[in-house]
Amino acid sequence: MNKAKATKFIFSFLKYLSLVFFSFVAVLPIVSCVITAFKTDTEYQQTNVMTMPESWLNFDNFVQAFQRANMGRGFINSTIILVAVLLISTLVGTQLSYVLNRFKFRGNGLIRNLFLFATLLPGIAMQIAVYEIMFTLNLINSLVGYIIMMCGTDVISIYIYIQFFENIPNSLDESAIVDGAGYFTIFYKILLPLLKPAIVTSCILKGVSVYNEYYCANLYLQNKKLLPTVATSLYTFVGPLGSKYNLICAGVIISLLPALIVFVTCQKWIYSGLTSGAVKG
Repeated sequence: MNKAKATKFIFSFLKYLSLVFFSFVAVLPIVSCVITAFKTDTEYQQTNVMTMPESWLNFDNFVQAFQRANMGRGFINSTIILVAVLLISTLVGTQLSYVLNRFKFRGNGLIRNLFLFATLLPGIAMQIAVYEIMFTLNLINSLVGYIIMMCGTDVISIYIYIQFFENIPNSLDESAIVDGAGYFTIFYKILLPLLKPAIVTSCILKGVSVYNEYYCANLYLQNKKLLPTVATSLYTFVGPLGSKYNLICAGVIISLLPALIVFVTCQKWIYSGLTSGAVKG
């Protein structure tokens, strides 16, 4: 019995020790970023990353990062992109999933398999073809073109919607048809409100990826003065003459604030959407 208790204690100790260790590993870069953001150039050059700054009231780095990196314009562009992409992706994704789930036609399975095949392709491998298309359609250096491109990479959300539709009984559609409702009425007034958990889950996944997206934004939005995003604006402080990591860290903290505010404000709906998506999906 004592041996069993000792074994249980050892396993519990190792479990919590691993949790503490990995939590420390996850939090350490954030702590280092916050410390570095409050340091002057001299402090950053003469101290290590975990040395505390002389003053926690030094906000010059945040002001410089916001102004020199044109982060105001970056926030405006990122907001426009985020709202447009989420709105278009939700409307198109839910309608497409409705058709694929509720209507049986020749090629239905092929379309689903093509979507599955698309998820297996690495995005970086498709950039040559995508760049050729964007260049031919004159959509490079265009906010509209970038929004269209980002809306076309929403395969995961389509599968989320399809899984939710499979948990909604067809009897709702049949009852509405008997009452004289058309397909658009059934979709918008009956089925779409039931998809709220799926929409929340999809918007979380899509919104995070769009807000943090750097590679395509840097590649297709080449005019960094007029078309910066929050992710690309921080590249201002990286160059051949060195990197201003104290300003970069200040910019990172500024870019994290909107996401943190949204998370704290919408925490209830976020957890509700993720939980419902996990159960129904």
